[in-house]
This record gives sequence, structure tokens and C-alpha cells, in this order.
Amino acid sequence: MVRRKIFFRNVNWAKLCGALALCLGAGGIGSVFTTPVIPTWYAGLNKPEFSPPNFIFAPVWTTLFILMAVALYLIWQKGWQNKAARTGMIIFVIHLFFNTLWSILFFALHNPFLALLDIIILWLLIIVLMIKFYALDKRAGYLLIPYFLWVSFASVLNYFIFILN
Repeated sequence: MVRRKIFFRNVNWAKLCGALALCLGAGGIGSVFTTPVIPTWYAGLNKPEFSPPNFIFAPVWTTLFILMAVALYLIWQKGWQNKAARTGMIIFVIHLFFNTLWSILFFALHNPFLALLDIIILWLLIIVLMIKFYALDKRAGYLLIPYFLWVSFASVLNYFIFILN
């Protein structure tokens, strides 16, 4: 009989829920600044033709925050005493700050230029995170790839919105 490793067998639910709360909480904070201005300020902006419809953003970001949380959880499982894991988790929290700050800069302050500067920093931090997480747990590094791709796209979109407005 072949024994299969079951993912949920050894889950530390407190850490997983904490990682989910942190990531989805950051997304929730961002949405507080985003949602009210979508039908007003954002609707009035000139956007490039490749700009996705507004209804795409919430499910994409929710999925990405969940993937980020699972990646964080996998690294957190290495333990706070593990220096590389601790460094990765600290960079993760810093990157999450820049992620949330983008919504404030772009939507609340109506400043695509400052948001563009922020998203460049965010993009670089995601690269660092992918490298650090991959070194600790390949799955954690892979889980950040969709996030990296989406933020790459969002950076281009942010740039064109800045140029067009």
C-alpha cells in the first residue's frame, strides 16, 4: 500500500489563519481606499486599451493574497529562530506595506506617479521575496509567481495611466 502525504495532516492552523488574516487584511485596507473611487475618479481616467474590466481586479487580488498567505505560511513553518526564514518574513511584511501603500497613493491621493514609484519598489521586493522564499521552500517561491506576473502587468498599466493622464 502506497502512503500519500496529505497536505492538511500537519497544518498549523493558527499560523495559516494568521498568514491569511495578514494578507487578506492588507487587501481589505487597500480596498477601503480603492472601492469608493472606482465609479468616480478611476472611471474618468484615460486608460490603455489593454486595461481589464473593473470586475476582474477583486477576484484576482483575492486569489493572489491567498497564494501570498500560503507562501508566507510555508516560510513561517521554518520557525522564527531560522535566520533566513525570519529575514524572509520581515521582507514580506515590508513588501505588504508597499502593496497597501500603492492603493493609497493611486486611489486615495489620485497620484499615479507616486503609485508608479511605489509599484517599482514593490516589484523589486517581490523578486527578492521569490528568491528568498524559493531558497527556503520551492513551493513558497512558486506560489509568488502569479503575484509577480500580475504586479508586472499592473506596473505597465500604472505607467500608461500616468502617461495618458
